[in-house]
Amino acid sequence: MRIQVQDVSTSINEKRIISNIHLEARSGEFVGVIGPNGSGKSTLLKNIYRLNKPDCGKITLGDEDIYKLSAKKTAQKMAVVSQESQNSFDFSVKEIVLMGRAPHKRMIEIDTEEDLRITEESLNKVGLSNYSDRSITTLSGGEKQRVMVARALAQQAKVLVLDEPTNHLDIHHQLQLMDLVKTLDITVIAALHDLNIAATYCDRIYVLNRGEIVISGTPEEVLTEATLKEVFRVNTNIVQHPITGKTHITFLADSVSVRRYDEKELVK
Repeated sequence: MRIQVQDVSTSINEKRIISNIHLEARSGEFVGVIGPNGSGKSTLLKNIYRLNKPDCGKITLGDEDIYKLSAKKTAQKMAVVSQESQNSFDFSVKEIVLMGRAPHKRMIEIDTEEDLRITEESLNKVGLSNYSDRSITTLSGGEKQRVMVARALAQQAKVLVLDEPTNHLDIHHQLQLMDLVKTLDITVIAALHDLNIAATYCDRIYVLNRGEIVISGTPEEVLTEATLKEVFRVNTNIVQHPITGKTHITFLADSVSVRRYDEKELVK
């Protein structure tokens, strides 16, 4: 399912956060949104999953204006894992994941065998099949995040929005999560902090800076030394990884960058 953001601008407390945003994720595409802290990534995603309404512009899910859909209909089509997903209520892990089935049920409809099967499968996909009866309050931040991913999977939506989903995860579970998401055959929009993860998993990337999109394209087109210097104010060395074939970024301290430049001058 395709999602489009057309000329969207949003202000918070009369301060413009994002301006004139155009973004598209085609059906089955994994689209990353990157940018420095405060660039507007989370605000953009909150517009997409309807937590905030933009001042102007239009967001369509398929061919429908997302703000003309009911919350239930939207949840049938779009699942979200946000930075605010940590649940402090004393629900079991199974109960949390079963909440992902709510958009497909009537208000007082009980859980069916199908709901329980989908919940079990979702927990297994995130490596938490043995946590079903644990209280959510007893889990670590990373484990809670994986429960929220399982809940999103249980929705069986065609679009998945991820707001920095690997923040609380160790390296093993970061890669496990991204591998899982990549195999789902659904449309994914993800705000990502780790640029090498973005390079490895995204089909296309949008770069936000000061509330505006400054460049978009494939990882190879977007993740250049010049762009990262301008947007993130860091020096880098960018190569094609010899094993994955993907863009790989090494971040350089200023002193290393200066020495590398001097060495090049000496070679001349």
